[in-house]
Amino acid sequence: MDFNLFEHQVSKIKDLPLPGEASQYKMAPQSRVEDLKRLNIAQKKPRQAAVMALFYPSEVRTTNLLLILRKTYKGVHSNQVGFPGGKAETIDDGLLHTALRETHEEVGVEPKDVTVIKELSSIFIPPSNFMVQPYIGLYKEPKPFRKQEKEVETILEVPLLDFMDETKIITKKLTTSYASNIEVPAFELNGYVVWGATAMMLSEIKELLKQVM
Repeated sequence: MDFNLFEHQVSKIKDLPLPGEASQYKMAPQSRVEDLKRLNIAQKKPRQAAVMALFYPSEVRTTNLLLILRKTYKGVHSNQVGFPGGKAETIDDGLLHTALRETHEEVGVEPKDVTVIKELSSIFIPPSNFMVQPYIGLYKEPKPFRKQEKEVETILEVPLLDFMDETKIITKKLTTSYASNIEVPAFELNGYVVWGATAMMLSEIKELLKQVM
């Protein structure tokens, strides 16, 4: 889709109610959904984090979504595809500041160049005990991305048409932090399997976009 048209259409989601957990749960195994429903999240005292779902024009002015492949490291999100973002720091003036700061650090996008469209539903990630706040933003005049070598393995530029394509939703047998050899719903984007919390957040974004596209 032409980015100018996308920019016009996506502005309409500002006034839409959030699809919330119902949309997120579409991209989670049933066992994980049941676990999440039973949890007393407040009791867990989760750490706070924020991420940015950034849409921007390609060189030919079609619409892309930015994702990143994280480096391999000793942690539950090692070598997984996600959004730019990270944990809140004491220097941050709220979670939106966290998302913008981390996006700048990880892919080189200046906060002033991001137009924030909507705050999405937060999501709890049990393995890392994080409550993550996602945002949708537009990067209207993109400069070349600059990945943070320490944390980012690859920058993934996903065409909007691929993201919205229903055939890109698959089921994959994976070993996760909470189960072995389990069937997991996922997106297959740019040759990568995108699952877990990122897939759940993508599901809510897709539900919103389907209402205005």
